[in-house]
Amino acid sequence: MSGPVREDTDTTATPERDRPAPACVEISDSREAHLGEVRIRRALPRRGRRTVGAWCFADHMGPADVTPERSLDVGPHPHIGLQTVTWLTDGQLLHRDSLGSEQVIAPGQLNLMTSGGSVTHSEEATGHYGGTLEGIQLWVALPEATRHGDAEFEHHAELPQLDLDGAQATVLLGEFEGGTSPGRRDTELVGVDLVMHSATTVPLRPEFEYGLVVLSGSVAVDGQALTPGHLGYLGRGRDELGVDVREPARVMLIGGVPFEERILMWWNFVARSREEIEEAQASWARRDDRFARVDSPLDRIPAPTPFWQKTGR
Repeated sequence: MSGPVREDTDTTATPERDRPAPACVEISDSREAHLGEVRIRRALPRRGRRTVGAWCFADHMGPADVTPERSLDVGPHPHIGLQTVTWLTDGQLLHRDSLGSEQVIAPGQLNLMTSGGSVTHSEEATGHYGGTLEGIQLWVALPEATRHGDAEFEHHAELPQLDLDGAQATVLLGEFEGGTSPGRRDTELVGVDLVMHSATTVPLRPEFEYGLVVLSGSVAVDGQALTPGHLGYLGRGRDELGVDVREPARVMLIGGVPFEERILMWWNFVARSREEIEEAQASWARRDDRFARVDSPLDRIPAPTPFWQKTGR
């Protein structure tokens, strides 16, 4: 789902590893685009901040008005080296993939697809839902030990929910305050949806680095305002985070042990070298057996040429 990683603001031509910062509040702007009927605001990756733990991509989708026939409308496309984490706060969306999965996702439900070495999927209008669509899609970089493995798809209709003073928390991935998501995780990380109505103290793990993506409303950390359209990077070394809620807010907390492997992100791929990306791009362009077919009415998305091939850089 969401737009591909592109070279001008999202990535570089060489593998990189972010250096985790000590506890801080670094606020960066999202990049805005449109896919089908839906506005996308990309908070991660950005130049200077590619990852937060193993989280390497965050696209806030909507809110947008969609119809049963027109929605995000992302045709079949390939992935390698990552997990897609799809979370809706409003509306419905249809997921199809090359494993044969066909799943409508609704608010409060988790779609988790692990690409391993190759997978193909699409995100489509449901054929029956019309109204508001809003949510977030995140990617998790897979570590060397599992990134060449088999693809998997999971749908979890129920997730752990916890009450904090001033907020309700839903655990998408990882463990948070005794609630553990059933979703697969290949590195130590956490993803939590926080619905916040008053000042809240959020428990953290000092060995994790963290980031905040505000989907609605307004919050502040250490006196710095954070609103939709920004990433708030928090560094690591905290055991709790005080959040001032300036207006009722919905906030995605992402974090994890800093990802030590150098990665190269381009288009829909998370790899370690240009050669890996070029091989995947060529396989998709050739329509060979690496990436299987998706039974979708949408057109297959063609593979662009890697920018380093066009520029010679």
